[in-house]
Amino acid sequence: MSTNGMTSWAVDLADIGAVYPFQGTEFVLFILGLVFWIGWHILQFRTEKTEVDHEMHSDESGESAKDIIGRY
Repeated sequence: MSTNGMTSWAVDLADIGAVYPFQGTEFVLFILGLVFWIGWHILQFRTEKTEVDHEMHSDESGESAKDIIGRY
């Protein structure tokens, strides 16, 4: 099974060019990877912000944190 159209390896590979599968899709895969990477960071930021907001609202006065620091 050949994904690059080669039927025989008994040729000069310098004349052939790229010999890996899915040649020509590098830019599309790069864009998809970049979108995934930026999207992951946005989702991670939102999740962490929600978690921090929840922690801040649970101890708005800061008394619990001061008590823990005082015991330390």
